[in-house]
Amino acid sequence: MDINTAKSRAQELTEELEQHSYRYYVLDNPTITDYEFDMLMQELKAIEEQFPELISPASPTQRVGGMTKSSFEKVTHTVQMASLQDVFSSEQVQGFVTKCREQLSSPVYTVEPKIDGLSVSLEYENGLFTRGSTRGDGFTGEDVTENLKTIRTIPLRLKNAPEYLEVRGEVYMPRESFFELVEQQELMDEQPFKNPRNAAAGSLRQKNAKVTAQRKLDIFIFNVQQCIGRTFDSHSESLDYLRELGFRTVPSYLVCSEYDEIKAEIDRIGEERAEFSFDIDGVVIKVNDLAQREEMGATTKTPKWAVAYKFPPEEKDTKLLDIEVNVGRTGAITPVAVFEPILLAGTSVSRAVLHNQDFIDEKDIRIGDIITVRKAGEIIPEVLKSVSHEENSVKFRLPEVCPVCGTVSVRDDGESVLRCPNVECPAQLLKNLIHFASKNAMNIDGLGPANMKLFVEKGLVKSPADIYSLQKEQLLSLERFAEKSADNLLKAIENSKSAELDRLVHALGIRNIGQRAATLLCEKFPSMEQLMSAAKDDIASIEGFGEIMAESVAKALSEPHRIDLISRLRDAGVNMEYSKKSTGDNRFEGKTFVLTGTLPTMKRDEAKKLIESFGGKVSGSVSKKTSYVVAGEEAGSKLVKAQELGIEILSEADLIERTK
Repeated sequence: MDINTAKSRAQELTEELEQHSYRYYVLDNPTITDYEFDMLMQELKAIEEQFPELISPASPTQRVGGMTKSSFEKVTHTVQMASLQDVFSSEQVQGFVTKCREQLSSPVYTVEPKIDGLSVSLEYENGLFTRGSTRGDGFTGEDVTENLKTIRTIPLRLKNAPEYLEVRGEVYMPRESFFELVEQQELMDEQPFKNPRNAAAGSLRQKNAKVTAQRKLDIFIFNVQQCIGRTFDSHSESLDYLRELGFRTVPSYLVCSEYDEIKAEIDRIGEERAEFSFDIDGVVIKVNDLAQREEMGATTKTPKWAVAYKFPPEEKDTKLLDIEVNVGRTGAITPVAVFEPILLAGTSVSRAVLHNQDFIDEKDIRIGDIITVRKAGEIIPEVLKSVSHEENSVKFRLPEVCPVCGTVSVRDDGESVLRCPNVECPAQLLKNLIHFASKNAMNIDGLGPANMKLFVEKGLVKSPADIYSLQKEQLLSLERFAEKSADNLLKAIENSKSAELDRLVHALGIRNIGQRAATLLCEKFPSMEQLMSAAKDDIASIEGFGEIMAESVAKALSEPHRIDLISRLRDAGVNMEYSKKSTGDNRFEGKTFVLTGTLPTMKRDEAKKLIESFGGKVSGSVSKKTSYVVAGEEAGSKLVKAQELGIEILSEADLIERTK
């Protein structure tokens, strides 16, 4: 194939794939099978591999470039991405309508569902998607272009587009994708995201776009920020135009002029929340005429021509049918309330974690009780209280033995968690194996929860050491594997043998020892032999360690089953030496941080790792020795105490700025 033929065919394939993507992801009306789509994509990839000069930023093959960034560049918004004034009652909505009538002649409004996600800007030059950024503080955001390209409903190229177009949209995670992600996080014994909004924010700020792609994010476009080459008289006109260009716009909007119509639409959206595949947390009411918006103006924080009505938090009573008991990777025995299904925030819920025995005792929760459950801004429900007991009800006690293996359960001093101490307990095996192979441990690509579960079910893996004995013939006997996938997994397993020792220490799943602690251990004891023979007092002398952590390490590395495992891993060729040297930036050395509240885009673990990577220490409580408190949304008593002590308060943006 010559270059001209290749160019012509690549253009044909690009247009065809764009059309099929639009029909599949935006219209939900595909006209070809997934296999046929994949074959077209493979043909285009083959042409681009042969003729790299034909690769365009708008090519469908460039949606997941896999670009890894250590930080996101700042973007200054030419048009402020302002937030809206929140209102919480019908009276406040009516007050907004009255104010508009006082200032405008016969105002008309648009009423739209308020998507609960992360606001972003998309910029197009001559129809080509050139940049995408987060809202940030409204004036300055972050460049997340590569990650946004992974969202299939964002067109990379617009037909018949204006010279320049900037639109605003809401990135969100569909509920189904959120529940899948939480299930994975729980399997990995990670702290799960609290709700789809936090999950979307965390996913969009991943340094590797391939991780973002796996999170199955989506977007609704709801506003034109700037447009050169086309003008609009009304908001509804601009929404119709955006839909014509191929954007996935807000799922519905009503144009109306009377308060009663607005109120009826708010009620309708509220009643139909359960039917949406995504979360909404309210309804947005805007003046439709753009000239009238200019007339009303804005405050320094919010426009005067729009409000966001927020649905009130819901609390409902239901009957507690049972308390199930689950066993986690570290042996933690966790009680879960099972109650008669109730509708909260548009979804049916029937389960909630009860945390531990102390929580149950404090609220005196008993099977058969009428309990109050809420979901206030959080997708994961919580039990607030017991309203009443059944006659002859008895106090609930967690079992004295593990419900899975029957081993007597234990509760260590200073802990509220009851545990199964049997490391060979079947409930712990799968989760321990998943943790061992996970990205932050041995990082065995292709050995995620689904494949590990399959290997356990087939009896191929009963210990982490068994991973290194897997044979190609065994993999090919499984329905999930073909030649290439088997070869890729075996290669990933082989590569993991050379992982640094701190990864292996973390992979062993020692209680109280996370990534940072594993690194500190290996810096002090740079071989497995030295680590296994280290005295508890020497371990406790490591900066940031204490008696409990030292006891955990000493105990774990003296247990016969772990000694045997380490021996088998050594025999398999797994690295037992630490070669890294600390040459990092220690600008936070000697500084103690406390994290409180929900940060806008970072999970608490991410913020902790960031601080520790610069030599800082993260504490769970505020004292006179605290250097900084990093506060997010819904910060509580820690923030108050910090203010009383005169400790400097940082936002997430402040923290990130100090690491540059």
